Amino acid sequence: MSVRLDVPILGKLRVTDGAIAALITVFVGYLCLRYEADVPWLVQWPAEWVVPATEWVGAFLDWFLNGIKPAMRLFSDLMAYPMNGANFVLGNTPWPILIGLVTALGWYLGGLSMAALGFFGLCFVFASGYWAESMNTLALVAVSVPVALIVGGAIGILANEMPRVRSFVQAVLDVMQTVPTFAYLTPLLLLFGFGPVVGLIASAIYAAPPMARNVMLGLERVEPEIKEAAIMSGGTRFQQLFQVEIPAAATQIMVGVNQCLMAALSMVIIAAVIGGFNDIGWEVLLTMRKAQFGESLMAGLVIVVFAVVIDRMSGTLATERKRYDPRVVWAVLGFAVLFTVAFWAWLPNPSELTLLDPMAEAVDGGLTAFTQANGPWLDALKNNSLFYVLLPLRIGLDQAVLPFTWGFQWTVGMSFGLFAAGAVIAALMAWRGHLTGGLVVLILIGMLETGIANLPWPFVLTGTAALSYVAGGWRLAVLSVGLLCTILVSGLWERALLSLYLSGAAVFSCAVAGGLIGLASAVWAPVWKVVRPICDMLQTIPLFVFLIPVLMVFQIGEFSAFLAICAYAIVPMIRYTRHGLVNTPDEMMEAAISSGATEWQIMRDVRAPYAAPTILLGLNQTILYAFAMLVIAALIGTTGLGQSIYLALGQADVGLGISAGAAMAILALVADRIVQGFAEERRKALGL
Repeated sequence: MSVRLDVPILGKLRVTDGAIAALITVFVGYLCLRYEADVPWLVQWPAEWVVPATEWVGAFLDWFLNGIKPAMRLFSDLMAYPMNGANFVLGNTPWPILIGLVTALGWYLGGLSMAALGFFGLCFVFASGYWAESMNTLALVAVSVPVALIVGGAIGILANEMPRVRSFVQAVLDVMQTVPTFAYLTPLLLLFGFGPVVGLIASAIYAAPPMARNVMLGLERVEPEIKEAAIMSGGTRFQQLFQVEIPAAATQIMVGVNQCLMAALSMVIIAAVIGGFNDIGWEVLLTMRKAQFGESLMAGLVIVVFAVVIDRMSGTLATERKRYDPRVVWAVLGFAVLFTVAFWAWLPNPSELTLLDPMAEAVDGGLTAFTQANGPWLDALKNNSLFYVLLPLRIGLDQAVLPFTWGFQWTVGMSFGLFAAGAVIAALMAWRGHLTGGLVVLILIGMLETGIANLPWPFVLTGTAALSYVAGGWRLAVLSVGLLCTILVSGLWERALLSLYLSGAAVFSCAVAGGLIGLASAVWAPVWKVVRPICDMLQTIPLFVFLIPVLMVFQIGEFSAFLAICAYAIVPMIRYTRHGLVNTPDEMMEAAISSGATEWQIMRDVRAPYAAPTILLGLNQTILYAFAMLVIAALIGTTGLGQSIYLALGQADVGLGISAGAAMAILALVADRIVQGFAEERRKALGL
């Protein structure tokens, strides 16, 4: 860890290691601005210094993938049998029996409310006209999830039984968690070609890590007394593991099953991009491309229904032990069978139903009327957000402030004035004892003037090293800079900064808005009653579906991508902020109340400081969510690494796809480690 400096200077002013790190960053930024005209390579990495890593990675992977392609194609052919079998069973089972099965399962797991959720959810799918496509999607999930459970469970058990490989497994799982979903598809496309099997395999690969993590966590948390009792009973290690420890960890393992199911469903939808299969994900993508937003929304709602039903039922299976009367289960199944037999000749073909077509047409008509009536206001919102917020963040005030947008031209004098104002603010804050805060303000002003996409690479590396050093010491600083240097020399630096700009803007917006909503939810219980179901719904919606509503209103563009990222990434910030604020220990609250502190003082001086580690973990999750959504948002108009990954997928360029995916994973990993470092520091400061 870092050595803490605390040197008093001029009364209140104290120079800490954070202040020194910020001062070094300010100095490097000044040098870059001062000499950018004389030394161009300080601002932009020279093309002749770029290492052709993308070509090397592509050549190696082409050689490697072509070598294993015969074995993989054989595996693909084998996986086609269970998938075709699942398709046959689900596609040919009468719809009343399937609805009855889901309703009966819902009753058994959660009683009347869960049964009603399953019944009305499947009835909506039936009425939508997407029954056949939905069953194809369900077949993919039904085959990919067992594969993911077996593979993930085996990895978790292996890591538990062999401590030497545990750290390696955790590192691999971290990388798999941060690698964008589209990056999985490029090499799989070369191995397996187009078709539903590639979606099945991609889904299994993506869904295995949550299962592995929860198996590892569950086995780690088994009480030592239980392990000792198993040893004392004289059982073999196999018996101890499978007859004692795994049953003891069943609750945590079932949480892994829930997460595995949701990950598989999400990935199956994404894999429709290369599957070309008649499933619900393909319907969403196809209708989006045709701008048929009513039908796209309807297909998206079908996905949401599946996600909600699967999440609630598997979540109940993981957390609740109570099971309801099995006689009702058999009664529901019997009624479904009798209904099917009695009305067999009159059962409609669900794929030919048009019950909800008027709703889709009404959505399209309502959307057209809404955009026509509110077009100027919507355009003003989008354009103002782009010209006055996003564009300055991207390319800086010196390039974004133009006569046709702002009404005047940015000049060199304005830049000097802005920096002078920042220097005055920094000096005032330093005089009041906040040297580090003042220097950070100066850094932020410099970034706003220059633009995130135009930041000099020495400044970015120095700033990252400074943050990493303060958060976790020299090791983290060296790791972060080393990882970023791989992006720098690979020629992906400019695209990485573009991704950093958009995801950073979204994370900042989520941190502010989500923090305020979480604060309101913690202070006023009625607010949480409204916010909680919205958060639950947003967390169960697959990433793909977030694109539909923003496309419907704002069309393709960077602003739409920004909104989609915010909608997906804001939930962790809300949940963790509220959780941290409402779980302040009772003894701390009693001490504050007895001292006569007001509600505001308690919030500022007691609850907020204690909740800081939890809030930082929420910020960490928000960052990871933003990077995950960034690639999906490439479908509707982002630039940077996400667009590169999507283009690589369309061109089957495995080198570019893997390199860009690795670069995005590096950005997410560095941000993850820095935020975790600050959270750990706050926990230690609080004695937790």
